[in-house]
Amino acid sequence: MNNKKVLIITYYWPPSGGAGVQRWLKFVKYLPKNGWDPIVYTTENGEYPVLDHQLAKEIPENVQVIKTPIWEPYSWYKKLSGRKKNDNINSGFLSENKKKSKLIEHISVWIRGNWFIPDARKFWIKPSIKHLSNYLKNNKVEAIISSGPPHSMHLIALALKNKFNLPWIADFRDPWTNIDYYQDLKLSKSSDLKHKRLEKKVLENANITLSVGKTLGEELRNLGAGNIKVIENGYDPDDFKRKTKQLDNKFTLAHIGSFTPSRNHPILWNSLKELIEENNEFANDFQLKLIGKIDHSVKESIEKNNLSKFVEYKSYIPHDQVIQEQASSHALLLLVNNTPNAKGIVTGKVFEYMASERPILVIGPKDGDLAEIMNQSNAGIVCDYNEKEKLKKTILDLYSKKIELKPSIEKSSRPYLTKKLGQILNELI
Repeated sequence: MNNKKVLIITYYWPPSGGAGVQRWLKFVKYLPKNGWDPIVYTTENGEYPVLDHQLAKEIPENVQVIKTPIWEPYSWYKKLSGRKKNDNINSGFLSENKKKSKLIEHISVWIRGNWFIPDARKFWIKPSIKHLSNYLKNNKVEAIISSGPPHSMHLIALALKNKFNLPWIADFRDPWTNIDYYQDLKLSKSSDLKHKRLEKKVLENANITLSVGKTLGEELRNLGAGNIKVIENGYDPDDFKRKTKQLDNKFTLAHIGSFTPSRNHPILWNSLKELIEENNEFANDFQLKLIGKIDHSVKESIEKNNLSKFVEYKSYIPHDQVIQEQASSHALLLLVNNTPNAKGIVTGKVFEYMASERPILVIGPKDGDLAEIMNQSNAGIVCDYNEKEKLKKTILDLYSKKIELKPSIEKSSRPYLTKKLGQILNELI
């Protein structure tokens, strides 16, 4: 029996690195084993925060990838905001260097929020609709999937659904108007209404809205989505076949990924400072590994608490090296953004953390989706934003190896999750 075909519209695709590319790269890898042949539509010259050329090796040879050029206003944005031509634009509001001019930055953010709706990829919408319309006239597909952010991808899919009457899944890796930095975009009332109108149109017209967590799913339902399905992010067992079994010489606490201002929790730095002052043995044996892009405010907090000599910084490294760094660390630090939508945040890296079989220390809401995952899987310990004594005790218990965790991760594997996606696609058509 021949596989059915599904068109997947995604901006993030190799050579893009980071968490955004992993979800659909892995789905594409395993979908053919579940009765579906993916056709990927993406950009040939995207403006990515980080690059990871190693990920291209994971694209199956027989998968069709359609690429078209995109024009993005970032060269103009860089010039206005004083960035260099080769600087990457980070997602959210992460800034590795202190802003030179608050006024210029204010203007840049206002333009970004009010001129480029839903995002800076809006100029790719019409050319993509035209290109894919020509493709679909000559090539049969049974369904369309769009993945956002950027949410411009959903507007491409919406137009194709209406034009060709194809069933459509809108995948939300992150919220749209409920994203943690939405209030920082300096939106005018009319811009805010336009965002919400487009979001509602997408949610009401998608046959299925796919979410990475149940709280985000409920938020999207309240905003107008009809049929919600949840498939969380996961880990690929193939990535962990060659992971190291040797731990670092020092007691290392590692944070992998972007360290944004909303993850910069004072409780962490205060706790570490006090532990180092109170316990000489711990002070001589402790090291914090920060791997990924770090906001300048985080470095300032580290310096303010006299922790600089205990920190090892590593910029973005390829995904295969990340696996090794996780596995060699004594414990893994997971910081949930201290924002109104914190309960619904399930960072993609948590499942790879779990697959590393290292204990996870979470700072975030005890009643959030992430805490529920930790409790159900026995993968880590959650400390709320104000539980300083518990945090200090947990770090010391990790150091003295009093905490032993054996996570249950079978249902978080990419093959298992892709099987769920295949079933949803089958039901859809």
